[in-house]
Amino acid sequence: MNYEQIIFFRDLLFRAFLIGFAFALFYFVATYAWWSTWASWVTSMFKIDEQEFGKLALMFFLNMRTVLVFFFLVPTLALHWMAKKTQ
Repeated sequence: MNYEQIIFFRDLLFRAFLIGFAFALFYFVATYAWWSTWASWVTSMFKIDEQEFGKLALMFFLNMRTVLVFFFLVPTLALHWMAKKTQ
């Protein structure tokens, strides 16, 4: 892999991480702002209680964090390290 390809993939993954982080922040703010509305809707539609809905929301954010950090940020940092070594 040459230097230009390393820089291209590093920038691509870093921008994907930033976009994913922006979406995660939006989902967090929206969930926090409209929790009571969504909790009542989910309990009536899917017949689960608010505690179970809270667990599902927490698992969603934990999975999102895992994807953002380990699928986007870690390879970006590795490519950044590789680019510094080849330069």
